[in-house]
Amino acid sequence: MRHNVPAKLQSGFLLALITFFGLADNARAQSTASLQGTITDASGAVLSGAKIVVRNQQTGEERTVTSDSAGVYVVPSLAVGMYRVTVSASGMQTVVANNVLLEVGQATAQNFSLRVASASQAVEVQGAAPVVSSETVTLGEVMDQQTVQEIPLNGRHFLDMGFLIPGSVTPPQNANLAAPLRGQGFFGFNTAGAREDTVNFMVNGINVNDFGGGNQITFQPTIGTIDEFKVDNSTFTAEYGFKSGAIVNMATRSGTNQFHGEIYEYVRNHDFDARNFGNPIGLPQAAFHRNQFGGNVGGPIKRDKTFFYLSYEGLRHLQGVPLSATVLSPAQRAQALATGDPVIQQLLSLIPLPNSPGNVYVSTAPAPVVANQGTANFSHDFSDSNRVSIYYAIQMDQRDEPPSTVNNNLPGYGDIRTGHRQLLTINDTDVISATWVNEFRLGYNRLHIPFDPQTTLTATQFGINSGVSPMPQINIAGGTLEFGGNNGEPQGRGDYTAVASDTVSWIHGKHSIKFGGEFRRNDNNNWSYTPGVFTFPSVTAFINDQANAFTANPSNRASRIFVDQLGAFVQDSYKIKPYFLLELGLRYDWNATPVEAENRFVVFDPTTVSLEEVGKNGGPRLAYNQNALNFEPRIGFSWDVFKNSKTVLRSAYSILTDGPNTGQVIPLAQNPPFAFPVSFSPTSAVPYVSFMNAFSLVGGIVSPTSIAHNYKNDYAQSWNFNIQQQLASSFALQASYVGMKGSDLNIERNYNQFINGGRPYPALSLSSPIDPGKTLGNITVMESDGNSTYQALWVTATKRFSKGVQFSSTYTFSKAIDDVSRTAQGLVIQNSYNIRGDRGLADFDARHRFTMNGIYELPFHGSRWKEGWQFAPILTVQSGNPINFKTSNTSLTGAATLRPSVSGPVKTGYGPAINGNATYVQYIQNPSVFYDQGAAFGNLGRNTIIGPGFSNLDLALIKRIRIRENMRLEIRADAFDTFNHPNFGQSGLTVNTGTFGVLTNTRFPTGDSGSSRQLQLAGKLVF
Repeated sequence: MRHNVPAKLQSGFLLALITFFGLADNARAQSTASLQGTITDASGAVLSGAKIVVRNQQTGEERTVTSDSAGVYVVPSLAVGMYRVTVSASGMQTVVANNVLLEVGQATAQNFSLRVASASQAVEVQGAAPVVSSETVTLGEVMDQQTVQEIPLNGRHFLDMGFLIPGSVTPPQNANLAAPLRGQGFFGFNTAGAREDTVNFMVNGINVNDFGGGNQITFQPTIGTIDEFKVDNSTFTAEYGFKSGAIVNMATRSGTNQFHGEIYEYVRNHDFDARNFGNPIGLPQAAFHRNQFGGNVGGPIKRDKTFFYLSYEGLRHLQGVPLSATVLSPAQRAQALATGDPVIQQLLSLIPLPNSPGNVYVSTAPAPVVANQGTANFSHDFSDSNRVSIYYAIQMDQRDEPPSTVNNNLPGYGDIRTGHRQLLTINDTDVISATWVNEFRLGYNRLHIPFDPQTTLTATQFGINSGVSPMPQINIAGGTLEFGGNNGEPQGRGDYTAVASDTVSWIHGKHSIKFGGEFRRNDNNNWSYTPGVFTFPSVTAFINDQANAFTANPSNRASRIFVDQLGAFVQDSYKIKPYFLLELGLRYDWNATPVEAENRFVVFDPTTVSLEEVGKNGGPRLAYNQNALNFEPRIGFSWDVFKNSKTVLRSAYSILTDGPNTGQVIPLAQNPPFAFPVSFSPTSAVPYVSFMNAFSLVGGIVSPTSIAHNYKNDYAQSWNFNIQQQLASSFALQASYVGMKGSDLNIERNYNQFINGGRPYPALSLSSPIDPGKTLGNITVMESDGNSTYQALWVTATKRFSKGVQFSSTYTFSKAIDDVSRTAQGLVIQNSYNIRGDRGLADFDARHRFTMNGIYELPFHGSRWKEGWQFAPILTVQSGNPINFKTSNTSLTGAATLRPSVSGPVKTGYGPAINGNATYVQYIQNPSVFYDQGAAFGNLGRNTIIGPGFSNLDLALIKRIRIRENMRLEIRADAFDTFNHPNFGQSGLTVNTGTFGVLTNTRFPTGDSGSSRQLQLAGKLVF
């Protein structure tokens, strides 16, 4: 039988296609929900033609469908919220289910059994979201509004909930996007074995990734504006693309038929708090003041038609961040003065005297944050079948980052970041018929942020010959002492991502089919200035002005980069039997090779040993070959084993491709002739450079950055097998085996690394179009030769809210292996001629992890003062992450860092610091087994030693006081790191330094909590 597509759909889809090819767009994500089920009579026989009316209890939006010949009904693309479902059939009693909860990105099953009519009165039942899901093959977790609003989130950052799902890990101290910043929280996280830059963040189906900032989240919507939060982290359906990691989906709150809102303030002060581990007794306690305040209000503009929801939140945050540096001893200072070197003598004025044992200088750096965010959400029902929603958010913020953020450890050498962020989403849902629904989305995500160094010192005032005016950064003894300017600053960028997508849902018998397309444009405008870095392997080398490494780029580097992405998909949810679902999908993503607007990309060609401008004289504008084979199949099944919705067996497999980000190609616009990168690596003839001759010595050496001509989009294969069992009406247990294989991952290799005492490419060829014959230094090339694997057991126990209690507990047993992990350690392979030599545990690997969060309404009754108490904990316990130790000697290797050698087994533990500092902890118990092997690669493998574990308990105590029927006052107290347990970061990494193997600070000393017990008091008026 032929099925004609409705004319309205044809015209709507044609319009979508025109928009699809004419606009710049982003990957679509699901911010809605669906309801489905089977209608039977009392004997279990299916009922066809039953009428199902689904009404949103908050907004009055209503949809009507009928059951098919198999008794099945499906209602797609519903707004998240609570629904009233009415089911009727000729000669049968009408059944009404109230409070049916539909959650973001979820397909909820609600079956009905109708009896023969004996009276005209309808039978009313209470709807409840099933604790076992048989309508999906994706592994993920939903945080409902009660959880989002009430569990104690440190800093009220919603992204922290991403760490409460199985497969996620608390990041290591050397994390990049996953390291928290004051007032901003985490910008990414590792889950299911994937890198932290692979997560796809979405608000109302619109991407909010920062395409020019390593794919971090652009900004975090305030907690008060989030309706529900969902993370899918294994085997997604085909509608998701462009990233291979988890899908983080946020549905924002909208107005309803009742006016509602809240006014609140959260207050924190160091007077309430315990002293941070890195802030020892005897020194003033580090300042910490945090005020987070705001309000929101929503309601009807026209009942059952038009709704609004407005919000504002402000943040005033001042935190003293602990710093620790190993400075010069009095004897070393005297030696430096005795050298007579004028540059060294002047620099001594910037280095303070030690104030702690072991020649350590402990201090705090002020880190204020000011942020203001406002949002507006409007929705209008143009008819019973058409709704349009518009959401706009704007955030203005300024952060003074402490020196540790930019790899300095003396006060006064941080930076100032001023951000301007905007997001616009437009969603149009058109119910064409009972079986056809069209969803069209537009979005615009914009970010502008400059980075300016706090110091105004210049190189010239100290007599430093670095080729630029700003002060260079000075790194001594493996970073145990770092100060000066910030490498790569000042810098700034202005980015936008424009989004358009269209998705059609078609219910056809046992098939629920979705198909659609997206097109995304990313525009990245950036500039930076690199004052350079001097690296000294030891304090003695600094005293003698003998740097073994120097890098700089004495030019203003600017670029404007465009990346277009096009995707199309089809997904079929085939209900073969009422108890067996088969998911089949196929996606294709066209990730265009990035293009620079003014053809400023320059690449290194190893075959001709030359530098070449991409796109010059009308030539191809592609820095690497176009990737055109990104086909991504998805397949899975869900089996209700005993046909009672209590035992579900699921399995799925998917391939997902990662699109490029501009960070991979920005360095191509920083090569000659548009910029002049220089670097020095020691040779036997010239073992070091000095402050006074650095640029004159290396100014004739070019150190380009390039990308492999056959560079590929990396991709991940994910699979899982899991069983979910309902043990009680509101309690379920799930066990899952999860696997992931990452391929073609981006890494960096030095094509000109020393081998047998010489470089493969001593100089550019005389035929090179740029700088012919010029001496070559390091040649850093982005390649796609990395690999990763992940194997895990995930166990989840979930109890939905009933009888005053809800909780979710997770346990993860996993192992993640890779070549490089894209943390702050970067992507560079130590030995560029042996990638396999860097294969080891991923930086974020954690063998065991347990989390628990919950809400408990205390059983006190009576007066308004006795009742209304609530208790909410978050518990996290995790084994340690690997540590990658290094030496300060990279002579004759051309490597950024080298791993040391060991002469025997390494012992770890917790004891008094060998350097005598009573506030530090010795983690490596036998540091003497480590040694610097000189100009060679050490025998210690990557990430072979495991660091300290992580355990933390946060608690919230909440009291609700009813003022009148529709108004209450909430008073709460939150305790973060309740037991004041110091979660240590990585120990000192550089051998032969005073802090090697020593724990000197906590894991996140620059986060909102600072890893010490902190108390927060809050008041909220809810109406």
